[in-house]
Amino acid sequence: MSSIVSAPSGRLVSLDAFRGATMAAMVLVNNNGDSRSTFPPLLHAKWNGWTFTDLVFPFFLWIVGISMTLSYARRVESGADKRLLLLHSLRRAALIFGLGLLLNGFPNYDLSTLRIPGVLQRIAVCYFIGSCILLYTGWRGMIAALVACCTAYWVLMTSIDVPGYGRGVLEPIGNFGQWVDQLLLPGHLYSQTRIWDPEGFVSTLPAIANVLFGALAGLLLRRGDLPPAEKTSWLFVCGLALASLAGFLDHFMPINKQLWTPPYALLTSGFAFAGFAASYWLIDVKGFSRHTGPFVIYGSNAIVVYAASGLFARLLSLTGIRQPLYEGFFAAVAPPMLASLLYALMHVAVMYLLAWGLYRRGWFVRF
Repeated sequence: MSSIVSAPSGRLVSLDAFRGATMAAMVLVNNNGDSRSTFPPLLHAKWNGWTFTDLVFPFFLWIVGISMTLSYARRVESGADKRLLLLHSLRRAALIFGLGLLLNGFPNYDLSTLRIPGVLQRIAVCYFIGSCILLYTGWRGMIAALVACCTAYWVLMTSIDVPGYGRGVLEPIGNFGQWVDQLLLPGHLYSQTRIWDPEGFVSTLPAIANVLFGALAGLLLRRGDLPPAEKTSWLFVCGLALASLAGFLDHFMPINKQLWTPPYALLTSGFAFAGFAASYWLIDVKGFSRHTGPFVIYGSNAIVVYAASGLFARLLSLTGIRQPLYEGFFAAVAPPMLASLLYALMHVAVMYLLAWGLYRRGWFVRF
């Protein structure tokens, strides 16, 4: 079961704010009023390429990596048993994975069609594998692991013949990842595609790299021999290098969120490095933390907010409230694109009230 603990102390305010901003963005892009009339940055790229929306999930995985490093490194230094930490990681991952399954099935749990992959499930798997690598290797091992994940994905997607399609297909149907998902999980894939899943087996490999890049950023932050300004510079440099490498590799394998290609993992990790560098410099180094409170609150119970957001949206649809609310109020007072945005912002506001209520009482749910 999850536990409720007292408010954490000694944390990087910039990381909490960055997590909160990412979670607010996740709620925003997941709850457009009408996907046919939505500002393009608030929609996923149709296939190749990227939008603002395509940055949100990998940012969260990157944050998982940096948070994991900062937490576990302190425990290891204080003499904690690595095996117990690994068991803690396994338990937490299993709970997050199970919560994802509960969300996927709500409210009708038909085990014959229950979607098994999902956002929380990918977070759980990447977190656990990242924990194993972090606990038993150093920075060289992490770099080797993320290179291995991306290389293995590249080889699998380009070198193995898919029956009826051949090798190297990077379209929705006929790619190696789609074939594996349909082979192993028939009937348990994303309902809008049925025969492939954006959080499937093979695409989890480069997603693990996002977590490991975050873990490396955590190691950089813990360097006691580097002043904050130099840490910030290195974060920016890493971000620029990864984004540039992604742009180069895009000529050979496209930046694609649905396939979670290595160039996509590199690009999003690069942007996460740069985005967090700005947050770290402004908030923790320069002390501009006056207006960060709402973001810190939003990120203080991130998994709870994500799960509650999904349940809230599902309940609005199931009770028949969604369409009258959207069409009778939002679409009636604003043009289509703005109405869709306002509806999404309503979800952001409701989830903020939940996060604020938990934060005000000092409740921080840890899975």
